[in-house]
Amino acid sequence: MSKDHHYKVAVKWTGNLGTGTSNYKSYSRNHLIQVEGKPPIESSSDPAFRGDPNRYNPEEMMVAALSSCHMLWYLHFCAEAGIIVTSYIDYAEGTMVEDQSGSGRFTEVILKPSISLANMQMMDQANALHAKANQFCFIANSCNFPVKHQAIYSIG
Repeated sequence: MSKDHHYKVAVKWTGNLGTGTSNYKSYSRNHLIQVEGKPPIESSSDPAFRGDPNRYNPEEMMVAALSSCHMLWYLHFCAEAGIIVTSYIDYAEGTMVEDQSGSGRFTEVILKPSISLANMQMMDQANALHAKANQFCFIANSCNFPVKHQAIYSIG
């Protein structure tokens, strides 16, 4: 039996510089992402699309969501398998292609976690769990592009 989960997010545009959207260059792309009871996330568009480079943009958050979801499932499966992960940091990268029309899409995301294991003899089993984590990741299952994995392991 499936369970539905619902998420409520408010996205508030804060970029009216006085004349609203009177023309393409007259407004800021700044906005806040808010979830009740949590600090807001200051966001904008990618600087290539007139955004503030000091704020997170949707494309970065897409890659971050994939990385975070994958990591949480991966750690879950490692714990179940008796594989002790002592540290995990992902240097994820995403590629988006912009069409001549201005639209675009992601073509791939590569997760590049650097993982420390308590026992390197379990590295092959630990590495195999990336495929399982990818199968279970809610975000990856919602994407129409490949999510690849290039993990590096060390003892820790």
